[in-house]
Amino acid sequence: MNPWLIVCQSVERYALRVRKVNTLFLSKPAIIERMKSGEKNIDTIRHSLAHLLAAAVRELYPDAQNAIGPAVENGFYQDFELPKPISDNDLPAIEKKMRELLPQWAEWTKKEVTLAQVKKEFSWNKYKMELAKEFAKEKKTLTFYICGGFVDLCKGGHSTPPSEIDPKSFKLDRVAGAYWRGDEKNKMLTRIYGLAFNTKEELEAYLKQREEAIRRDHKKLGPALDLFTFSELVGAGLPLWTPRGMILRELLDNFVWELRRARGYEKVEIPHITKKDLYERSGHWDKFKDELFRIKTREGHEFAMKPMNCPHHTQIYARRKWSYRELPQRYANTTMVYRDEQTGELAGLSRVRSITQDDAHVFCRQSQAVEEMGKIWDIITEFYRGCGFPELRIRLSFHDPKHPEKYLGTPKVWKSAEAELQKLVKEKGAEATVALGEAAFYGPKVDFIAKDSIGREWQVATIQLDMNMPERFNLSCINEKSEEERIAMLHAAIMGSTERFLSVLIEHFAGAFPLWLSPVQAAVIPVSDKFIAYGAKVRDTLQKEGVRVEMKHADETLGKRIREAEMMKIPYILVVGDKEVTNESVSVRHYKRGQEGEMKLETLAQKVREEIIKKII
Repeated sequence: MNPWLIVCQSVERYALRVRKVNTLFLSKPAIIERMKSGEKNIDTIRHSLAHLLAAAVRELYPDAQNAIGPAVENGFYQDFELPKPISDNDLPAIEKKMRELLPQWAEWTKKEVTLAQVKKEFSWNKYKMELAKEFAKEKKTLTFYICGGFVDLCKGGHSTPPSEIDPKSFKLDRVAGAYWRGDEKNKMLTRIYGLAFNTKEELEAYLKQREEAIRRDHKKLGPALDLFTFSELVGAGLPLWTPRGMILRELLDNFVWELRRARGYEKVEIPHITKKDLYERSGHWDKFKDELFRIKTREGHEFAMKPMNCPHHTQIYARRKWSYRELPQRYANTTMVYRDEQTGELAGLSRVRSITQDDAHVFCRQSQAVEEMGKIWDIITEFYRGCGFPELRIRLSFHDPKHPEKYLGTPKVWKSAEAELQKLVKEKGAEATVALGEAAFYGPKVDFIAKDSIGREWQVATIQLDMNMPERFNLSCINEKSEEERIAMLHAAIMGSTERFLSVLIEHFAGAFPLWLSPVQAAVIPVSDKFIAYGAKVRDTLQKEGVRVEMKHADETLGKRIREAEMMKIPYILVVGDKEVTNESVSVRHYKRGQEGEMKLETLAQKVREEIIKKII
């Protein structure tokens, strides 16, 4: 199957799962504030524009059958069966027709109808009829929504009146293919995507942001900077890391470990496979069985590649009885997990099948949970400050009480755990939004949201309070009364997925990492072969200070070697010639700051070393 078609089928599902939220324009709190002030809800505008798109296409292509058209992140789409193929070149004409129709769309009229009325109105449209029959069978109310003479079968959710939508606040974006209802056994339809915001200015800002995001795309920058590669022989979603890429990974992982070690964490290690029994006990088997890589042994036993580490860590804790005096036990483990993601959902480092997690679990008394989560919070803020994200937004991801079947544990346990997280936020003096339904299936979370340099928001670190896993594995300690006491378990991922965090980091810095993170921190460039010996002295002096240096010999012109170093975004480019040899100096050019002039070698070494130690961004 064409991978692009799979991408089209899964784009909305992917957006929901990855939670890559762009709040440069409308964050959840901003939407609420705008609704309170009477401003239109952007989702209803987008939904109305999907109907308007259907009306415009049906005028231009009378035999077109429109299927579904929801609002999605940053816009909307509408699916069609068309009498002839169309391309992106046809979008300006459709967009023009939408703007012609818009002033006539003064008000939505809702009308409850019977299945017979739907058949009379939409006998020509097999997609509307399929939906109507299905809704009727499920005893759902069938409704028409009518505007500007256009009639559609819809459950509602529209802006009123549509004619007040700014005609310059939307544009059609692209044409794609999508199977009806996401099933490859069904007919391939034409999907037209549109972009929509409250104002022309917001649309233009988004387009500018998207253009910049394309320039920063880690899928292009990563290989260009020789950080990682993919191989068809190894398989999709399985990145291979180069020496430069490994430097970057280890710098980040070591930074996390330094922060953890200072707070009493100890390293542990676990296998990459496990018996089925472990995940059945933890509840992960039923939840993730379709995403597991399964292994059958010669003896017929069923194993799985681990998709997460927490059940393994419970067994390290469970190896013996613990006194309350020995708690908390804090285990840290950077290791890979594996998930059988669909090919169409893979996306560079953002979505892979082999996922490195800087995972840690704290086993503590319930009375210690808030204090321990506070320590994790401190690690997170210090780490992200050092990585160029000085401010993090806080989101409390709670369970949805309307769907208890999605979660382990009782309502009482969930209420207690969520109250602890609210207490943590209060003690930290932070503000937090609450997202119902975003909890892990075993416990609520504190999610940390970082904004990158072009305004996009990404969920990065998370702290999870788990009251269910200790129950399932009977984890306890012996308390002051010599009684067994149920403990709490904390899940603490700082980067979460190293791969995904690196995709964010590469794009945040556009590949031009701060000095402490740069795989190569300085390039020494002798003007000619005559100065190689002095170039080697400069290199060796900096290497003794712990600086990662490479020397570019005079096989090419000086200009070309400088350009190559700039393309690799090496922070310090050090040119040496006659004057520098005489003065025991170097000519310094910084990737971001430009020419810094001649500098004594000893002064430069001290300056670079200080910048690395302080993690200056």
